[in-house]
Amino acid sequence: MSPVRTALASLALAAGLGLASAHAAPLRWGAQNDILTLDPHSQNHATTNAILMHAYEGLVRYNAKYEVEPALATKWTFVTPTQVRFELRKGVKFHDGTPFVADDVVFSFGRIKQPQGTMSIYVTGISEVKKVDEHTVDFILSGPNPILLRNIVDFFIVSKSWAEKNRSANTQDYKAKEENYASRNVNGTGPFRILSWQPEQRVAMARHDGWWDKRTSNVDQVVYTPIKADSTRVAALLSGDLDMVTDVPPQDVARLRADPKLKVVDGAEVRTIFIALDQHNAELKHSSVKGKNPFKDKRVREALDIAIDREAIKRNVMRGMSLPAGILVAPGVNGNTADIDKPLAVNLPRAKQLLAEAGYPNGFEFQLNCPNNRYVNDEKICLALASMWAKIGVNTKVAAESMSTFIQKVQNSDTSAYMLGWGVATYDAQYSLQSLVRTRTTGADGNFNFGRVSDPALDKLVDGMKVETDVAKRNALIKDALVRTRDEHLVLPLHHQIRPWAMVKAVDTIHRSDDRPQARFTNFK
Repeated sequence: MSPVRTALASLALAAGLGLASAHAAPLRWGAQNDILTLDPHSQNHATTNAILMHAYEGLVRYNAKYEVEPALATKWTFVTPTQVRFELRKGVKFHDGTPFVADDVVFSFGRIKQPQGTMSIYVTGISEVKKVDEHTVDFILSGPNPILLRNIVDFFIVSKSWAEKNRSANTQDYKAKEENYASRNVNGTGPFRILSWQPEQRVAMARHDGWWDKRTSNVDQVVYTPIKADSTRVAALLSGDLDMVTDVPPQDVARLRADPKLKVVDGAEVRTIFIALDQHNAELKHSSVKGKNPFKDKRVREALDIAIDREAIKRNVMRGMSLPAGILVAPGVNGNTADIDKPLAVNLPRAKQLLAEAGYPNGFEFQLNCPNNRYVNDEKICLALASMWAKIGVNTKVAAESMSTFIQKVQNSDTSAYMLGWGVATYDAQYSLQSLVRTRTTGADGNFNFGRVSDPALDKLVDGMKVETDVAKRNALIKDALVRTRDEHLVLPLHHQIRPWAMVKAVDTIHRSDDRPQARFTNFK
């Protein structure tokens, strides 16, 4: 019996289900990337969030068309522009049977804001959450918040009593390699219970029969299996050990599309792959340059940017499955427009000239940190970049490793440059700009700005869009911020990722541009 089938049988026993039920409608889902933690407030990592959203819920959620709809709140009212009253759903219980009440929302707000986590972007602009009564809370805002409801989709609610009882009132400090009860155990209100997580092996989930909502899916169990190797992942789908693979290697798409047992569901992802550069330290780490930091010089950043052949990456590495990027957000995100999302043209003579003007006529050496199991062909892209930068005299040492250890180095600022892919959970560019390039302070501002970009003019634009409620004026601020990020080369966007999913023909699911498959939108036919 294959490892996936063995896991499925074990899941049936753990869930208290009969074997016949276990084989009725299990979903065996594979991808290259493992989750980082089970703590819902620790890591803003798409795969982790995609798994946890099966068990944890927010006050609101997206429907199949990415429209905001009620979840743990049934209604919200703007009492004033800075006071929003949420009426909580009655009769909801956590998986351990504890009733869901206002105290859990207040507690979760305090927990998600703790600085050791990276999820505070989802409560940006909220100053306080006040309990009105057992089933009513008020959000007190620091100013008008035009995307409040989209932000809080991923503000997951945890049980106050469960967290305190299990010494998990504090969010896990992942970068310090801390573990707590909540990082290994789950107690949500959602449609599935997470029964177990074996790192780098599988996550097992079973249907929660006490879920408050009407069920439209016949999926009873989910086994998520991270499989790093492309060939092994594809082989598992072809052999029938997996039902669905959500990060199909570009080189295998045509073969899978031609297989009569399978179907490929196409779709772009609202994720942009980019390179971040250390623009903070006085001396660049892991570099041949001593006593200064070349990435503080716009000319150096521009030289690297115009030495990148994005069309060659699309053609040779991505097999045509990428959209070369000019800006930090992808089509489908509010703020992306064709007139500004134009990739830079390659200009090697100009790049060499810029390096010489900056004082590096013979180039220099630095280290590029990359994951090797997170984004489509991530390590291959980094190696391609190293070859391109070598043409202008810049020697790049590629350090590729698993996402789980890579992201700890990034969050500990132990890099000179790194690759990151940023999906836009809110479908609004503020999410990217505020997280990635606004000056890092406290809370959501710059909470994933580990290159420590700091540009006062950009900060002013980002701070303006946070509170501007006039759509036209706000979109103008977003455009100006995206253009400034592009023209100052504050990050180096590579491409917007395309993410087809392959599955057996019996699986019917909705492709999600946020790359978060949901079992509640999935059925076996």
